[in-house]
Amino acid sequence: MINLASALAQQFREVHLTKDWVSTTSLKTQLENTSWQQATARLGPHNTIAVLAFHLNYYIAGIIKVLEGGELDIHDQYSFDAPAIRSDADWEALQSKLWSDAEKFVALVEQMPADNMDLPFANKNYGSNYRNINAMIQHIYYHLGQIVLLNKLLQQSA
Repeated sequence: MINLASALAQQFREVHLTKDWVSTTSLKTQLENTSWQQATARLGPHNTIAVLAFHLNYYIAGIIKVLEGGELDIHDQYSFDAPAIRSDADWEALQSKLWSDAEKFVALVEQMPADNMDLPFANKNYGSNYRNINAMIQHIYYHLGQIVLLNKLLQQSA
């Protein structure tokens, strides 16, 4: 029998940190190969890579808080309010938070009892824990695709 919590934690780990057979890359691979100048470069009206990285971590940090027993206190309207990245140190700090929060997320999901997957996430209006963890994985894939495309466009314009 499949341990659903372990399977979800592994999927999250792969797309966020280590690569997988589906995308052949990961968020970490993409961001570690991106300079702070590239991460903050604006191409037309699109979000920057840094803003997308912040956006993803905003939701991950919010879900972590709920999985640790806290309140859901994140709001869509603030999810793109990334701090200014003006140096390599700023970019490294954002990435460091991404990786440490990702590891914490993985650990919390891995240790979740199977019975908790069907429990409400924060409250019943948000669906189950399973739904929210799975949605976060899909959310990363979605924005990872945008980041890959932005990186390719930045390389072409250089």
